[in-house]
Amino acid sequence: MSAEAVEIFERHRARLLGLAYRMLGSAAEAEDIVQEAFLRWHHTEPGSVEVPSAWLAKVVTNLCLNRLDSARSRRERYVGTWLPEPVLTPDGALGPLETVEQRDTVSYAFLVLAERLTPSERAVFVLREAFGYSHREVAELVELSESNCRQLHRRAKKRLADAGLPRSVADRPDHRALVERFLVAAQNGDLAGLERMLAEDVSSVADGGGLPGVARRPLKGAVRVARYLAATVSRSVESVTASIQEVNGAPAVLGRLGTALVGVLVLEIVGERVTAVRIVANPDKLRFLGDQAARLSRSPEVSGS
Repeated sequence: MSAEAVEIFERHRARLLGLAYRMLGSAAEAEDIVQEAFLRWHHTEPGSVEVPSAWLAKVVTNLCLNRLDSARSRRERYVGTWLPEPVLTPDGALGPLETVEQRDTVSYAFLVLAERLTPSERAVFVLREAFGYSHREVAELVELSESNCRQLHRRAKKRLADAGLPRSVADRPDHRALVERFLVAAQNGDLAGLERMLAEDVSSVADGGGLPGVARRPLKGAVRVARYLAATVSRSVESVTASIQEVNGAPAVLGRLGTALVGVLVLEIVGERVTAVRIVANPDKLRFLGDQAARLSRSPEVSGS
């Protein structure tokens, strides 16, 4: 492969990774998809692709659709609750997050609810909302009729709205302040303080991939969630170092045991209340973010803290 062909692909890598990640909710699988796209790009005849960006987007989309077809059965066998892999977003690893749509479609809330969409609905919604493709262009990428794509887009929007997808809050200055107060209350075992920040019907879900000590069933209600978090966080406060960084476009809590990342806590906030708590402790799902954090710590000019 020529140096020019490699340069063209690298120019689109972050955008392709962002597309695959939004489709799959897994950074590790997204990297595999992008690598496969690179191999296919490598085997094209020089000059045979008129619009590389569209060609690569189509390849990645189709690879993701194939992966999603088999993902459901794998996740049904998953031990405990399956959650998406968290990703640090200050370093541009997932491409630009300059618009509300770009940030919303990488948000943890979206990735959780997107699991309810069919693969085709998810593809059409992501291509349209996150990447701004017209319905005609989306139809060409997914090889469906334009009218069918319009219908899929409407259906996806309705499903997400009915499921309670919150409006974007990533840019609210008080979001980080609430996360900071939440962390302090949890570390101090302050049940009353936690309950004041939790919505009455708040839910807490943890993904440990079968790891001992990680709750496998969701908890519901402010009292139960506050007790669980206070007991879990305050018990580990002497051994685990907590910090707040931008994860999936919003502030989240990272927990480290020494230099090892052992957990990520993502809060979903509506108004002045936490409506959902999602904890990722599966080591496999922390590897990508851990590598990102290590790179960021060596690059002080890129900071999410």
